Order: sequence, then structure tokens, then C-alpha cells
Amino acid sequence: NPWDKVPEKYHVGDRVSGKVVSIKDYGAFVELEDGVEGLIHVSEMSWTNKVKHPSKVLNPGDSVDCQVLDIDTKNRRISLGLKQLESNPWDLLEQKFPIGSTVEGEVKNVTDFGVFVDIGEGIDGLIHISDLSWSKKVNHPSEMFEKGAKVRAIVLSIDKETEKFSLGIKQLERDPWENIKGRYKIGQSIEGKVTKLADFGAFVELEEGLEGLIHISELSTEQVGKVADVVQIGNTVKAEIISIDARERKIGLSVKAMVRSEERANIEQYGGNKGKSTSNTLGDLLGAKFNIGKGNKNEGENK
Repeated sequence: NPWDKVPEKYHVGDRVSGKVVSIKDYGAFVELEDGVEGLIHVSEMSWTNKVKHPSKVLNPGDSVDCQVLDIDTKNRRISLGLKQLESNPWDLLEQKFPIGSTVEGEVKNVTDFGVFVDIGEGIDGLIHISDLSWSKKVNHPSEMFEKGAKVRAIVLSIDKETEKFSLGIKQLERDPWENIKGRYKIGQSIEGKVTKLADFGAFVELEEGLEGLIHISELSTEQVGKVADVVQIGNTVKAEIISIDARERKIGLSVKAMVRSEERANIEQYGGNKGKSTSNTLGDLLGAKFNIGKGNKNEGENK
């Protein structure tokens, strides 16, 4: 029985040669010697290429070199591997593409959750939909990319165990929310362009990639029925920052608060001026009123 000597002749890790005798959907059987065959499972044929069927790699009659992965003499099974004779590109990936480095590649596939990019070596990197833009809400990656497009991206992480290569495009640019509370303060007045209208409010661009929301209840000191009754896309508006949530990436704006702040400022300014000339303020005010009335009257007479 040739299997009696298998434990002596073959060891895990040995490089062996044989001939392909049959192909199945799950792998290729290789004859190592008369009466002794081993199986190269389809998952052991390539490190990076997803082999759909063993016939894409091997055919009956082919001579093949492979490595012994496991020996089960009791059940007379020898597991063989083809890819183990080649270096695993995932082992060198971190050296070739350090975390934070920039890579270029071609979009190989676009899915609901992201974009797969061919970076060579038979390895695809994934740009998750959440890493496409800092501020733009992307409903589907196809809004930004199509198959065959050339892209640049930043290496975010490499997981050799699960063979996942994560990339990001938004990381090529500065995060507009970085040090947000150092650049903007609650109570600060801003001016921006309306970029989008919703039933609940208007979005205003503070700077490139950074928007704030004026809720419908903050659009005016009066009650607003529809946002479009007050502002339109493209309008330039002035508003006051009423909230900043860096974690949720939300900035609350208010036209109503800005109007009230301006009213308070005018009252304070009036009070300051009143304090500077208390002796003649009343006379000045009455005189000014009289002159205004007189002027209007004269204008009426001239007509």
C-alpha cells in the first residue's frame, strides 16, 4: 500500500511535483505517485486572483509543482497548495504602500458601498463611500466615479489577515472641520451663499466644503411657512452662528438671532451716545423731529 510510506516520504511544507489527473469545481487532483493523490483546492491556487474554476489555472495532464499543506493518512488525503510557491504580495504591501502614502490606480468596480481600485499586484483597494468626501453627501459612488476612471487616493489601512486594503480620497484634502471651533465661534456673524433648500431649512456655505443650516424657525423674526418664501438657492445671506457640533459635523445658523443682535447693538450704541450728551439729548431729538416734520411739510407745499 503506497499510503503506508506517505508519512515518511511527504511532510508539511515539502515541495512536490505531480501530474493533474482530474478537475472538479472545487479543485484539481494531482497524482504524486502511483496510488497517491493530493488535492489543490481552488482557494489555494492564487494569492490575489479570485479563481472561479480550477480549469482557469490547470488542466488534466499538466505537470505541476506544489507545496504540501496537510497530510491525513487516516482518510488518505493530502492537501496541496499552488500559491504557496510564490511570495504573498500582501506580505510586501505595507513596505510598498506605507500607511499615509498616495497611490494611483484604475477604478475596477463601483458598488453601493464604495469603489474598488486596481493598484497592481493583483490587489484591489477599497475606497468606502464614507471616505469619498468630507462634506458632500454621496448617495452612490457612481455619482463621482465610473469604471475605468483614474484615481488618486491615500492608503488608510492594510489588513493582511482579511486581505483588505482601505483607501481614501477625502484625505487628500484638509478636513474643513479641523480646528473648527478655533475658526468659528458661537455668536459670530457670517455671510454665505445658499446651496440647498429643504423643508426644514436652508444650507449655507461658510467656506469650501463647510456648510451650516438655517432652520426654518431661524430664517426670520416672523413665522415662515415655506423656506422658499424667504430664500432661494444662490442667494447671499447673513446669519449668526448659534451652535457648533464638531462631532456630528453640524453648524446651526440663525438670521433671527443676527437681527436681534443688531437691534441690541443699536440700542447699546444709542445708549452710549445718550450718555455722551445728556444735557441736550432731549432738545436735539425734539429739534430733529421738528425739522423732519417741517421738511416734509415744506416738501408738500412745494409740490
